[in-house]
Amino acid sequence: MIDWFQAIVLAMLQGLTEFLPISSSAHLVIPSLILNWPDQGLAFDVAVHVGTLLAVVGYYRSDLLQITSAWTSSVAGGPASDDSRLAWYIVCATVPAGLVGLLARDYIAAEFRSLPVIASTTLIFGLLLGVADRRSSANETSGVTLSLLIALLIGLAQAVALIPGVSRSGVTITAGLLMGLPRQAAARFSFLLSIPIIASAGALKSWDLYLTAIDVNWPMLAVGVLVSGVTAYLCIAWFLRLLDRVGMMPFVYYRIALALGLYLLWLTQ
Repeated sequence: MIDWFQAIVLAMLQGLTEFLPISSSAHLVIPSLILNWPDQGLAFDVAVHVGTLLAVVGYYRSDLLQITSAWTSSVAGGPASDDSRLAWYIVCATVPAGLVGLLARDYIAAEFRSLPVIASTTLIFGLLLGVADRRSSANETSGVTLSLLIALLIGLAQAVALIPGVSRSGVTITAGLLMGLPRQAAARFSFLLSIPIIASAGALKSWDLYLTAIDVNWPMLAVGVLVSGVTAYLCIAWFLRLLDRVGMMPFVYYRIALALGLYLLWLTQ
């Protein structure tokens, strides 16, 4: 069982890495490998996912109200709009990752949650993010906008992120940039797309927790929700504010360094 200090550190790590393109799974495995920390447990995992979900919903609350209202109106027979189409894009793009998660999440957790896999995916998809970012300056004036085809391709990329080390935000932003979307548009759709995925993952983990019927430390879970939520909210705001100024290359360099460190750790075990 983790202690209070470990809980706060892990919640901050979850909040920081959920939306930055640097892979939360790669970072959450480091404390257990280097510091021999115990597994955070299913209940705490649910708590920090709830925190990050509240963060992204809170940040995009105005957008979500507009999107939901437009979608409801279109379903009721009203005219289609950019917001109602965006709602359908999010739904369609969520399907691939949802299906893979339901059918293969146990297999992925058993076969791919290893140090060499996480190091390799951190490196490979970090380099791919760099390639996409090199094209992003041209994308800013390309005139490409989100379409159903682009949304589906981003959704397929999101399904790959179930492999540890890939980074959900990283691979979806990469796909958006490669499809020609500007940085801000790619990041916005990536973050909106995270909402149903995080909610679904939290629901599945909550069901697993209900079936196990284990005792939980409710005060620690509440702190996990609060710390991960506040950290994630600030991280989203900071990332979007600096995105056009610094681009993706700082995160690419960081992923390369992280991957090399993970390879070194693997070789010295």
